[in-house]
Amino acid sequence: MSEQRMGDQSFMKGVFHGDLAEDLIFPFPQVAKEEGENLSMILDSVSRFLDEKVDSAAIDREHSIPESVIEEAKALGLFGLQIPMDHGGIGLSTTAYSRIMQQVGGHDASLAVTLGAHQSIGLKALLLFGTDEQKERFFPTLATGEKVAAFALTEPSAGSDAAGIKTHAKLSEDGTYWVLNGSKIWITNGAIADVFTVFARTSDFEEGTKPRLTAFIVERGEGLTTGSNEAKLGIRGSSTTEVFFDDVRVPAENVIGEVGRGFKVAMGVLNSGRLGLAAGCVGVNKTLIKMALDRVGERRAFGKYLGEFGLIKDKIAGMLARTYALESMTYLTTGLLDAGVPDYSLESAICKVYGSETAWWVVNETLQIAAGTGYMEEYPYERILRDSRINLIFEGTNEILRCFIALSGLAGPGRELSEVSRAMREPIKGFGLLVDYAVKFARNRIAPGRLTRAHPVLSRETVLIEEYTAHLAGHVGNLLRKHGRDIALMQFAQRRVADVAIDLFALSACVSRTTATIESRGEEAAREEIDYTRIFAVEARRRLECNVVGFEANDDEVRKGAAVRSYELGSYPFDIMG
Repeated sequence: MSEQRMGDQSFMKGVFHGDLAEDLIFPFPQVAKEEGENLSMILDSVSRFLDEKVDSAAIDREHSIPESVIEEAKALGLFGLQIPMDHGGIGLSTTAYSRIMQQVGGHDASLAVTLGAHQSIGLKALLLFGTDEQKERFFPTLATGEKVAAFALTEPSAGSDAAGIKTHAKLSEDGTYWVLNGSKIWITNGAIADVFTVFARTSDFEEGTKPRLTAFIVERGEGLTTGSNEAKLGIRGSSTTEVFFDDVRVPAENVIGEVGRGFKVAMGVLNSGRLGLAAGCVGVNKTLIKMALDRVGERRAFGKYLGEFGLIKDKIAGMLARTYALESMTYLTTGLLDAGVPDYSLESAICKVYGSETAWWVVNETLQIAAGTGYMEEYPYERILRDSRINLIFEGTNEILRCFIALSGLAGPGRELSEVSRAMREPIKGFGLLVDYAVKFARNRIAPGRLTRAHPVLSRETVLIEEYTAHLAGHVGNLLRKHGRDIALMQFAQRRVADVAIDLFALSACVSRTTATIESRGEEAAREEIDYTRIFAVEARRRLECNVVGFEANDDEVRKGAAVRSYELGSYPFDIMG
């Protein structure tokens, strides 16, 4: 790998260059023995608490989590899982934290969302960017749950587009405090939070200019009010409200990070928080798989158990393989973060997109297996379906994240091509760069990136990764040469790029994890993992082939035209009666 890309330390950003930085994904990360023992004890306590005290049907029906449940969660330390021990928390790694969120998410989505909004995003800015003084001031009460945190970014005119933020903060003349005015919507924990991470403009409103955003710690007090809890499709037990700021005074020492650098803070928080969401999706998938297996083993039709029918076996195999892929990529990414790899933004976005879509698919298939029973309020299927839908919207919609995955991955090759273009205008000065690029281009064509540490049993899957990594790198170069800066507008192409990247990361994670299992337990004992990897690889190959063909042969312009013409009409244009 080039020196620049080694500095990036991102497996997936390397893939966009045709590189496979296998040292980043092999061996598959493991929890340290001491933390693993501690984690097992915590999980035992959490499981008993969830089974004995958390009634998900009642929470959904009453649209609230009982105060007794919240208090017991606080007593178990669930509000301070990642806060350092010297500030009153448990100090878990990202992997251990995610494993607990998996357990909670598999039992009750409302509780998982409440805990996640508090620490996956609510206090995460303090954890990542806070000063020692800020941590000493806020963490002890946040760790115990005496105070609850929330993350306030979204506004009526600014969802995924943070540039649309209108909430504004103005520094006082003496520089000791900021005056905050504006509002936020759909803030999880809004009604119960005491501490808000708030993002506001600290630059003037000027047409056509990007705002300078700043992150603030804002405590509940004079001028800060919240609306009523929203009525929602799912996660009904969680609090979701508007938050209003009316001349709220925020001490200057409550700025998180640097003034005007709030976008960096927001992205850092969301990159990390998406892993907690993905882990929760692993948990709900495992719960659903257990429900599906129970159903196919007890329900009979045409003189057979449901599980004996081929189409049911196909559904179960798909659930198992896709959940294995999700679990593998999620904990590979948490392992990268725990190992100190600085850039995991693409990997975490991929985990969120694939996790939310896989959970939605698994819940739909589980309800289908349950048939009419699944549609009845008396049973948990429909509640879990409603709870799962929000994951495709939370923490960046999947459409926005696909664009992010594609454009972030394209950025590196784009810079490289730009440098080559400049060098061609001054060939003597840029001779070295041109030679390096030519050598690299030839190398990737003749001998694309290789995975040498994968187990030989997985050779077909390994070749698939290598083959489509080369395809991706080649098409990335073609797209950049064809569209240049306009690639930012080509969302059909971006979607294909992102979907190829998602499958490549998922399959790489499966191969890494299964290799580790084979090496530790032997091939026969790893039979299930090998089968899940192979099933996922066959599914992935179909998608990869389709997306690669689609780079050159597609109906993109036809689809765009059909959509635009419908905008003019404002409705479906035909009626069977003429």
